[in-house]
Amino acid sequence: MISKRLWMSFFGIISAFMAHSQTSEQDSIARERIKLVKNNMYVLGAWAGANIIQGTISASNTNGSEHYLHQMNAYWNTVNLAIAGVGLLGIRKQLKQEHSLNSNLRAQHQLEKILLLNTGLDLAYIATGLYLKERGTRLNNDRNKGYGNSLLLQGGFLLIFDLIQYGQHRRNTKWLEEQQGKLELGLGGNGLALHYRF
Repeated sequence: MISKRLWMSFFGIISAFMAHSQTSEQDSIARERIKLVKNNMYVLGAWAGANIIQGTISASNTNGSEHYLHQMNAYWNTVNLAIAGVGLLGIRKQLKQEHSLNSNLRAQHQLEKILLLNTGLDLAYIATGLYLKERGTRLNNDRNKGYGNSLLLQGGFLLIFDLIQYGQHRRNTKWLEEQQGKLELGLGGNGLALHYRF
């Protein structure tokens, strides 16, 4: 009887340790995701701010297609600045949430889907930029050439930016998927049991 109680106590301690270890690892993944999003929103905000300032100044000091390039850079990045601001505000809400393995996986998968969608949009921006630039050259239209060059620049930056973010977050998703694969539901001596494979 004593040995059975000792065994149950030992099992309880090990289970509590594993649960605590998994919870703290899951929380660290959530904190890592939030930190990455925060840092990336700062990068996007800095890019946007620099383009708005430089674009506004340069647009008033240049002519022809270069004027339209800087003008579009300033316009485009007001949207990027708004996206960065909304992203940073959303982080506060995420910090207050509890993070389980499943909620972390859902958040990671959702973020990856958004980044892949953004990557598709970035390619569309680049294609539109190529079209406008070609049309501007063919019709000798400075506005189309300038706007096309701006879309090529901004789309190229966003494509690289989104692919880097996807790579950063994909590492965390893979780790969470491995953890999920280690959990097994099966029949134990006393009924249904959850097993964790090391």
